Amino acid sequence: MGVCFALTTPSGIVVGILVSNTYDANSSKALIVQGVLDAAAAGILIYMALVDLLSPDFKNPRMQNNKFLLLASNISLILGAGLMSLLAKWV
Repeated sequence: MGVCFALTTPSGIVVGILVSNTYDANSSKALIVQGVLDAAAAGILIYMALVDLLSPDFKNPRMQNNKFLLLASNISLILGAGLMSLLAKWV
């Protein structure tokens, strides 16, 4: 993995430098590509947050046996997601 990272990072930088000469940030094609890549990155982050980070916490027997803790955690999760969405819309 270290060798792969050491080889792909400089090659990606070179490709970025070469493309920057012909890149028009305001073209419709560039905006569509940027939107698709942003959506893919956001989807990966949401998946990682829900499946890998939160799922073990909500499957914990302590959480499953305490209904108040489960309700409070769900409300906190929804409230946090709503506030983050508001922040994303605001910025």
